Amino acid sequence: MEFGKIIISETAANSENPQDVVNSNISVINLMREEKIDDDLIHEDALMSYYLDFYASKYAEGNFSQFVHDSGWNKELNELIEEGLALIGAEKHLELFKEQSRKLRLQSNIKLGKFLKEKADTPNAFRDVLNNNAYFELDENITELNAAFLKSHPDTEVLSVEEMFAALEEFVGHEIKRD
Repeated sequence: MEFGKIIISETAANSENPQDVVNSNISVINLMREEKIDDDLIHEDALMSYYLDFYASKYAEGNFSQFVHDSGWNKELNELIEEGLALIGAEKHLELFKEQSRKLRLQSNIKLGKFLKEKADTPNAFRDVLNNNAYFELDENITELNAAFLKSHPDTEVLSVEEMFAALEEFVGHEIKRD
């Protein structure tokens, strides 16, 4: 049975910082994974939000090549990110992602494989081909759009931390250790 909710803490929902909303969702997913809940049972839009944050943080950390390297250029993940960018209304980011994906498909799989085996920050021409600073110039904020999407989602529940644990404990069928 799927956990049919997206849970955000009251504190995050009331925060002025959209990253707090996204981080709250991430914390819930991480806790569910710690409890050995399979991703197939986690709300798909909660997961999509989680991976959009992964994409945005990797791009901010080391440009598109960092995302490619750290994700292993996973087809399912890439499809989820494309769907997610469309769903949250990040049309400019979606176009850039598609453009970057096309650029990568034009490269050889041998070069990609070699790149994925190296350290991400190793200077090389392949990494440089992947990078595109246009991401930083787009007047569209993935985090803000992601947070607004989570807050307005019909399956989102804003709960106190204690209520969050209670909902997850009911789902897993046992008490969850609090750190």
